[in-house]
Amino acid sequence: MKNYELTVLIHPDLEMNLEPALDKVKKLIEDNKGKITKESNEGKKRLAYAVGGQDFAIYYYYELELPAAAPAKISSVLNITDEVLRYLLVTVDERKIKLAAKRAEREASEQAKNSEEE
Repeated sequence: MKNYELTVLIHPDLEMNLEPALDKVKKLIEDNKGKITKESNEGKKRLAYAVGGQDFAIYYYYELELPAAAPAKISSVLNITDEVLRYLLVTVDERKIKLAAKRAEREASEQAKNSEEE
């Protein structure tokens, strides 16, 4: 299983009833044996250019673990889903995750050392 990030731009007219569209995306991920590790609603934002006649979209972000064949299947379904204006599914660079973890660990140890000295 590899780590992925999925950002979905949902049609702004669905702002009041977002759950069915989000459930559709979650079901798609789970049907392809994926696991959602983190999700967040980034809110309604203005688009850089009009997409499908819309100037705004609701941004929703997921961190996923997916098997090798799942990204292609998820992409093909999201392409034809009416609620989704655009999406971006990318792999997470494992080296960046490790570097960030090491950096956080180093900063925590430095803070602990500084608090001991005081």
